[in-house]
Amino acid sequence: MQERELIEQIRNLVGENCQQVLQGIGDDCAVLKKNSETVWLVTMDTLVESVHFDASWHPPELLGRKAVSVNVSDIAAMGGKPCFVLLSLGLPAGFDHAWAKSLTTGITSGCRQYGCMLVGGDTVCSPEKVVLTITVIGEMAANKVLYRQGAKLDDTIWVTGNLGSAAAGLALFQKKEPQLLVTYKPFVQKHLDPRARVNLAEILAQTGLVHSMMDISDGLATDLSHLCQQSNVGARVIADQLPAHPLLAEAAKHCADDPLQWMVSGGEDYELVFTAPPRTEEALKKLARNHDFQLFPIGTIVKGNRVVLGKSADMKDDEQVISYQGFDHFS
Repeated sequence: MQERELIEQIRNLVGENCQQVLQGIGDDCAVLKKNSETVWLVTMDTLVESVHFDASWHPPELLGRKAVSVNVSDIAAMGGKPCFVLLSLGLPAGFDHAWAKSLTTGITSGCRQYGCMLVGGDTVCSPEKVVLTITVIGEMAANKVLYRQGAKLDDTIWVTGNLGSAAAGLALFQKKEPQLLVTYKPFVQKHLDPRARVNLAEILAQTGLVHSMMDISDGLATDLSHLCQQSNVGARVIADQLPAHPLLAEAAKHCADDPLQWMVSGGEDYELVFTAPPRTEEALKKLARNHDFQLFPIGTIVKGNRVVLGKSADMKDDEQVISYQGFDHFS
């Protein structure tokens, strides 16, 4: 059973019959009614040692910051503002007190960065590995929430930054060549200390130009597939239009990897992928210039239920299906 099948099984068992639940399982956050104008956004994510991080190279303070960022990124994916954080921390018996202090320092640092507050949680003894679970509660105007559903035929698909950088950082650590970590520091930082696109997401949500949005945590191929599934559409991504750091291809050679594969399937970039009508292109580009950020059109929403990758916008006979080719815990 794959991860998405397990989630769907749980979703079918739970059902969603509560008027206060505007969106349950199936999006980046649960959306709960706060009042007639405002909603709560609630998300939770877990980082497990040896699955999500290697404690031998991931500094604990940066790990704490990352744990906050990856959860706040879900709030950003809906266009919201993070407000409160809950922490559940499992540590093995005899844990290193200095390591734990640095970890919690990083968590509180991450909270300050995004303007949210750690308000409670739980600490337990873990049998062997560190387990770190964070819940973030955010809020926003009910009529501005950006869901995964909502993509329309012929929408342009956009991303908010370079792809594949975090996957490159992980691969460089796995090479165990210290000089590479110095040479390709931007990728190392992207893996160790990603930043959620909160401010940019809020700006996009306020424009009313965006039809659907989510963050890229499991890789473009998988996350865009989720968006398309919720919207009952397909997508055609153009390889030549995927944005990459100038050093990505060079780093891939050192790691004997394919930079395109990193961009398509590599996870943890925590950029946003969203769709908007073609007529909004100039408005979005102007918005990006005015607010000093970048937006990249990478493809088009099409009929069907597959995500395909084409080499260029003009060629139609070179497509390959890339649906759900990103990270899956149970694959």
